[in-house]
Amino acid sequence: MKASETKLLDLLAKGSQFVIPIYQRTYSWTEDECSQLWSDIVRAGSDDELNAHFIGSIVHVEKGLSNLTSQEPNLVIDGQQRLTTVSLVVAALAEVLGNVPDGEREPLDGFSPKKLRNRYLVNNDEEGDRFYKLLLSQTDKDTLMAIVSRAELPRDSSERVETNFAFFRSRLVQPDVDLGVVCRGLAKLVVVDIRLDRTHDSPQLIFESMNSTGRKLSQADLIRNFVLMGLEPSAQERLYKQYWRPMEVDFGQAAYESQFDEFVRHYLTVVTGEIPRLRDIYDAFKAYAGRLNSDGHSVERLVNELRDYSRRYCAVALGHEENPELAAAFQDLREIRADVVYPFLLELYTDYDQEILTAAELSQIVQIVTSYIFRRAVCRIPTNSLNTTFSTFTRYIRKDRYVDFVTAHFLSMRSYRAFPTDEEFGNALRTNDLYNFKRRSYFLRRMENHGRKETVSIEDYTIEHILPQNDNLSQHWRDALGDDWEETQARYLHTLGNLTLTGYNAEYSDHPFPKKRDMEGGFKDSPLRLNRGLGTIEQWNAAAIEERGARLAAEAIKIWPRPSLSTVERSELREPRLQTAYSIEDHSYLLSPTRRALFEKFRAEVLAFDPSVTEEFLKNYVAYKAVTNFVDVVPQVARLRLSLNMPFDALHDDRHEAWDVTGRGQWGNGDAQVGLAENTDFSYVIGLVRQAYEYQIGE
Repeated sequence: MKASETKLLDLLAKGSQFVIPIYQRTYSWTEDECSQLWSDIVRAGSDDELNAHFIGSIVHVEKGLSNLTSQEPNLVIDGQQRLTTVSLVVAALAEVLGNVPDGEREPLDGFSPKKLRNRYLVNNDEEGDRFYKLLLSQTDKDTLMAIVSRAELPRDSSERVETNFAFFRSRLVQPDVDLGVVCRGLAKLVVVDIRLDRTHDSPQLIFESMNSTGRKLSQADLIRNFVLMGLEPSAQERLYKQYWRPMEVDFGQAAYESQFDEFVRHYLTVVTGEIPRLRDIYDAFKAYAGRLNSDGHSVERLVNELRDYSRRYCAVALGHEENPELAAAFQDLREIRADVVYPFLLELYTDYDQEILTAAELSQIVQIVTSYIFRRAVCRIPTNSLNTTFSTFTRYIRKDRYVDFVTAHFLSMRSYRAFPTDEEFGNALRTNDLYNFKRRSYFLRRMENHGRKETVSIEDYTIEHILPQNDNLSQHWRDALGDDWEETQARYLHTLGNLTLTGYNAEYSDHPFPKKRDMEGGFKDSPLRLNRGLGTIEQWNAAAIEERGARLAAEAIKIWPRPSLSTVERSELREPRLQTAYSIEDHSYLLSPTRRALFEKFRAEVLAFDPSVTEEFLKNYVAYKAVTNFVDVVPQVARLRLSLNMPFDALHDDRHEAWDVTGRGQWGNGDAQVGLAENTDFSYVIGLVRQAYEYQIGE
């Protein structure tokens, strides 16, 4: 590796060409970064005492292990955002200077339009791609080439390249901008020029370590580079064009930047059975790739698999599904923002691709999932266990009766995972605050359009509180509500029975109900289904709100149904309980009267945490499970040794009773252990066990 400080413009002038390899991410700087660079240039150009302004490093590797004096292009490993943005500034400056009077076209020696282009943007003696000093990848490439050549932009131009060029051009033509200051500022930009030698330096390791300035690389950027960087150029080109580029196109620039990391996380959850943290996606991918490699699978097999799952994700999450029935089901799911179910749906869609599951069956399952998620949201049930619920869901599915087993498993879940009943859902709809409900737009759209062939766009309407929100209600409203009008208003204001849609919100204002009902455009005239029945009500009070709320809740129960099975079907589909050949009798240390009493007390406390907690006797320990083991009891001569399945550092243990066993091979699951004997503070130890339970549920 050779590193030296150099002016960025000198680097561009001396280098024949800088090429962004295909495995690099696309140009991604936004106006925020461009504004900062512009401010830095103007500040540096305005300060005569400032000789240089450092903007980062440019890491590149010469194709032929040559020096910059050769004509070999340089592959940019890190710094393309800075190189591209400065090139856009230079191109914009050259264009603006070309439009000023002749005597003002070179405000600083060497900064005329012709010199700017010939020194920093193009190689005049070359043709084709070699004509350009900087070659970007894919769509970015064509757009920058058009800007430098002053040609018409391509039809599918790069949004970021085009927008940022326009940004700098607009700044340069401002009346108060001194172009000489801009030229001096550009001349002061300094970088660390780092040249790599492939025979001694690892571009991938250096690339990872340089991810600290500018716009931070996404996990997906790191993954793409990890997959492609180590391949021969021809293999890079083929795999990128055949697999990776189609994924970028399918996602589109905005979704690729905002959702691709999440997609890879869902993909890894499916193929590994474990949910990586967002910040650990890259490491989890490398570990998975390593396992595939050790099993003899090629990089192409890995990228092909990722490409297949990306198609499924785009169908489910980005609206690419072509089957109308499935598209409608996925749209509902997206509207309630149920990203947590995507690993489960990716597995289902894979079975749909393989014709194990029909479109009608998949649509039916998606509708059940939507009802489950939405009912829980209305009932204000915490969502922190849903990722684990859906990542492990298919373990309980027999694919010969797919829909039946999905239904049976939903109905078998208890406690915090239970599918809300009609009574629970209906009560929550009638009494909870739905006005401040995050999914209220989706709720009202479905309520208004369920069963319609000609749908109503609720975006054309506003939400109306029939009973007004005004704290100082008119005398008419007070009389209608009764002596306890303040309590009634507070109780019913944001509930389902008092909410509707209207295009006449301003006209309705806080008028008495009869006027809202009978005025032109009032409730009697409304074509909206949500307003049915309001035209026949004489007085709007607590009874009327409750009656309407109950009626609408009954309709909602039909729109988001809870699946059902007959008693016979439930019996047929009951999940087989894990059979074990062991019992308490196989653990001799538990059979003494005092130890047996301690164990019985312990198991009663732990099983009481939640109805979903199960107990399993194994050969060497007893396991207690929620999602999986959260505490294991290892019987010993002097005590019960408890293994807590959570990181030791996450355990709050003020008394330091537990000890760290991370990385040690012992019976039981988890990084923390604690002893329980007859003379131990039982309540304190149970508190530690509960932490392990709550940690698992929270995860």
